[in-house]
Amino acid sequence: MDAPVRWGVLGCANIALTKVLPAMQRAPSCDVVAIASRDGDRAREAADTLGIARSYGSYEELLDDSEVEAVYIPLPNHLHAEWTLAAAAAGKHVLCEKPLAMSVAEAERMIEGCEKAGVLLMEAFMYRLHPLWQKARELVAAGTIGELRAIQMFFSYRNVDPVNIRNIAAYGGGALMDIGCYAIDVARMMFAAEPTSVSGLVQRDATFGTDVLTSAMLDFNGRHATFTCSTQTVEEQRVHLVGTEGRLLVEIPFNIPPDRSTEVFLTSGGDPPVAPNTETITFDTADPYTVQAERFARAVLKGEPVPIAVDDSIGNMKAIDEIFRLGRG
Repeated sequence: MDAPVRWGVLGCANIALTKVLPAMQRAPSCDVVAIASRDGDRAREAADTLGIARSYGSYEELLDDSEVEAVYIPLPNHLHAEWTLAAAAAGKHVLCEKPLAMSVAEAERMIEGCEKAGVLLMEAFMYRLHPLWQKARELVAAGTIGELRAIQMFFSYRNVDPVNIRNIAAYGGGALMDIGCYAIDVARMMFAAEPTSVSGLVQRDATFGTDVLTSAMLDFNGRHATFTCSTQTVEEQRVHLVGTEGRLLVEIPFNIPPDRSTEVFLTSGGDPPVAPNTETITFDTADPYTVQAERFARAVLKGEPVPIAVDDSIGNMKAIDEIFRLGRG
């Protein structure tokens, strides 16, 4: 068996400390050896809590660590490009939180920098790699619901804390960048295509300047994906895949729980809408962050392509850029 990939982490974001890093530590091909923060005490505390060998009081120090082979970047969105490029220049492979960048142009620079340095780059859309979504893709590809014609999605939570990074426009906060990007990714993944046209509505918070209620329609040559995302409504998430002969309802599509089974509901036939035939497909417990880390590490170890190609990141950013452009009107 190959030695595990030695990971460093740039930043002590809450999602990293509470979800991603514990999951990465359970991946057989991963060894988290270092963590950095601009606050050395915070990095040391995180390292002690998680049993990480080394902590650093700057990101530069971690990138100078010759034992670190790959870095995970959970920094605010506006720092993704800067530190991805710095990591690439230091010869480290990069798993970067979504959205990859603040714009298409920024994403292209990140990809070019990693390609020139000969390192792997992947956007951390962990949900894609969970067995639930692998099965959903198989069912649609097999024609189980006929031809997929429409996708409807909703993703929301309520956060009105003015100091939270999700509510700071300069940091790339707002609903579309934080959670709407998932809906765009689902549409492009399930239709296996790029949208031919995009329309959107954007409502911004008068104080924060971030988008707090954004809706969009993506047209894929007559097939439609619609979604609404919000940072100021009740917490909710659903994906509904509708075909010519049936439909799939993905119950918890994005924040897939790591400690309980999950379900997809396949409806076809019967007497809809009163008494449709619905089959419940249950998936065993799987932590999407563990799966993501393991798949990325295997790409590093085996010299294989990453499971989520950088072209996907460009496609997502193009749609985000266009929705924001239309939303200014």
